[in-house]
Amino acid sequence: MDFSTIEARGLVLLGCGKMGSALLAGWLRGGLSPSAVHVIDPHPSDWLMGTGVAVNGPLPEAPAVVLVAVKPQMMGAALPQLTAMGGGRTLFVSIAAGTTIATFEGVLGAGTRLVRAMPNTPAAIGRGITAIVGNTQASAADLDMAEGLLSAVGQVVRLDAESQIDAVTAVSGSGPAYVFHLIEALAAAAEAEGLSPELSMRLAKATVGGAGQLAEDAAESPAQLRVNVTSPGGTTAAALAVLMDAETGFPALLKCAVKAAADRGRELGK
Repeated sequence: MDFSTIEARGLVLLGCGKMGSALLAGWLRGGLSPSAVHVIDPHPSDWLMGTGVAVNGPLPEAPAVVLVAVKPQMMGAALPQLTAMGGGRTLFVSIAAGTTIATFEGVLGAGTRLVRAMPNTPAAIGRGITAIVGNTQASAADLDMAEGLLSAVGQVVRLDAESQIDAVTAVSGSGPAYVFHLIEALAAAAEAEGLSPELSMRLAKATVGGAGQLAEDAAESPAQLRVNVTSPGGTTAAALAVLMDAETGFPALLKCAVKAAADRGRELGK
């Protein structure tokens, strides 16, 4: 990514927890000068203090970008200190869950260029996927800038409308928790068949992690990969007869789970 505009005008990172730290580390690895970054964080980590970026100091008057990475419950206290940067010159990029474009515009002004983003926790290891959508003031160049910054922690996809954010949150935002629970459940099932807890968990983690990587890397679809593993009348087929049951298996269960998450996201966004 070309950081020249940011290095000329500066970037403000509001909040530097796990996600903010992952982004900052990616930018610095990508060549962004630490002197261009200004972090606001009430409890800066030792790692942050050792990066060479400015922490809790004076801010540039009109930075190129403000990236908002605070928890939603902290937004009310954190965002007003940046109101002077709203109105147009600075691009705001938010990765705060549940905080709508309208909320930002209400605080920063309707003329503010804003990109709302929904990342997920695998960003911590550079394997995240983030969905972005801009407000009416955000230009194509603004979306390119946001995508470039967020690509530091994984893939980026663009949405057609903000209304799609709740579905994205329910699938990829909350989705890692579903996978972690799958690992727990698979390990527990292995224990029930007589394997030790340690071996059960090791098998479950490696199986889910390896299958996920294979699904991403393979030319075949996940459906074809499933067929490749399934011998007619074999052990996998016996298990899939349970898991793929239309009423009690994965399809119905995950559809209900994702809908519950999306509905809750819509409620929280009101």
